Amino acid sequence: MKHHEKAGHIGRKGLSKLARFGRYEVAILLGLAVLSGGIWAFVELASEVIEGGTQSLDERLLLALRNPADLNDPIGPGWLEEMGRDFTALGGVGVLVLITVGALGYMLLARHYRAALFALVAVPGGILLSTLMKMGFDRARPDLVSHEAMVYTASFPSGHSMMSAVTYLTLAALLIRVQPSLWLKAYLLALAILMTLLVGVSRVYLGVHWPTDVLAGWTAGASWAALCWVVMHWMEQRGQIEEEEGEAGDG
Repeated sequence: MKHHEKAGHIGRKGLSKLARFGRYEVAILLGLAVLSGGIWAFVELASEVIEGGTQSLDERLLLALRNPADLNDPIGPGWLEEMGRDFTALGGVGVLVLITVGALGYMLLARHYRAALFALVAVPGGILLSTLMKMGFDRARPDLVSHEAMVYTASFPSGHSMMSAVTYLTLAALLIRVQPSLWLKAYLLALAILMTLLVGVSRVYLGVHWPTDVLAGWTAGASWAALCWVVMHWMEQRGQIEEEEGEAGDG
């Protein structure tokens, strides 16, 4: 009887490991798909921007968000413009640093020390990449309308859009790992995507970026987050980072 119970336990343990391995494979394949698709989209978009192929579309979309009678006035009531500034602040350096520190504190308290160290490298690395890319492309800011927010750097890709995608999506991927509930995982991912989208749209609404700047920022940021996702799962398989919550105790 004990022999059969032991065999059954080993069998369940083996199936659990097999299922976990299958989830890892799916996660890595999905991450690689997003990474390759994002890189391709960014390269194609950057090529079109350099050749001037997107300028007409950029201008039409930018002007569509302005009062036809006064191009210095964004469409909508004053509170909407103020809300746009609030949303754009979600992609600012100060807010992103505060959110990153908060997420790091949560992971440390949850004793996911190596995951916290990974985030400490991944998020600043993506922000540094954004800065270098803006310096490399050096695209001029929109000059058709007034800027409703302060600007200091070049236009392509949108730093706020890319940094928010890097920060929110990467941190969401890491925080998802310490949540046992599927609904919590989905909620964190959806919240990260929503905040990233709001930041990018607000940059165009405030007249400080061309729409293609924002699209490039999103694709580059999502690509970086996907790369971090793949590396994270690769490290997890090799025991170099803590296993996902709910998996360590399987079997």
